[in-house]
Amino acid sequence: MIETAQKKERLLLVAVNTAEESRVRASLEELALLVDTAGGEAVGSIYQNLDHPISATYVGKGKIEEIRQLAAQLDADGIVCDDELTPAQMKNLEQELGFNVLDRTMVILDIFASRARSSEGKIQVELAQLRYRANRLTGMGQSMSRLGGGIGTRGPGESKLETDRRLIHQRIGQLKSELEQVKRTREVTRKRRNDTHIPVAAIVGYTNAGKSTILNQLTDAGTYQMNQLFATLDPLTRKVDLADQYDVTLTDTVGFIQ
Repeated sequence: MIETAQKKERLLLVAVNTAEESRVRASLEELALLVDTAGGEAVGSIYQNLDHPISATYVGKGKIEEIRQLAAQLDADGIVCDDELTPAQMKNLEQELGFNVLDRTMVILDIFASRARSSEGKIQVELAQLRYRANRLTGMGQSMSRLGGGIGTRGPGESKLETDRRLIHQRIGQLKSELEQVKRTREVTRKRRNDTHIPVAAIVGYTNAGKSTILNQLTDAGTYQMNQLFATLDPLTRKVDLADQYDVTLTDTVGFIQ
């Protein structure tokens, strides 16, 4: 039997630097980790020093040609821009380059779609994706027809995204109602916890800093831990027994990124 591994999407990272060079390099390093977490492969990076991104194409015309040539040299399937692109920027870049264009937000939402486990988490992720893409139905160009899989296609599914705005907003309304129901249930649980007068604490910090590891060490929670960004997406609360019969509830939270 021959096993074939799914081919990783090869992506070139693109950024606009408006501050210190060290800052854009750090941001691109983080973006590379995000792409890896989403199941892709960052094959290279390129950036342009500008006062602000170009409103029509994110980067300048000359830089677009550099990107096209570098992507061909690296055999890249597409690019990921280190900022959230406007619909016009995404459409124009795709037309200029002739291949897939993603942005940082799409990569993060894709990771969330693959990691959400709780009903509340799944609702929140789908709601965020639909809100993000609702305004891009007429501006995303080729990316709206990406039915073959890859980063940016997980979650609510392209079939929903290709429907008109009215249907998408109906779905958003439905998700809001479902989320309100979940929140009401959570409020009941929170009230019961407050009635016990047990102090509540949270572990906060950068994603992949070891928050879940700390929770497991302190409580034997058995929550998933892995050396990757956003390994844990759903918050988890456990009770910690301290000295002198003093207890506290400890919550593992979703990590920060830049």
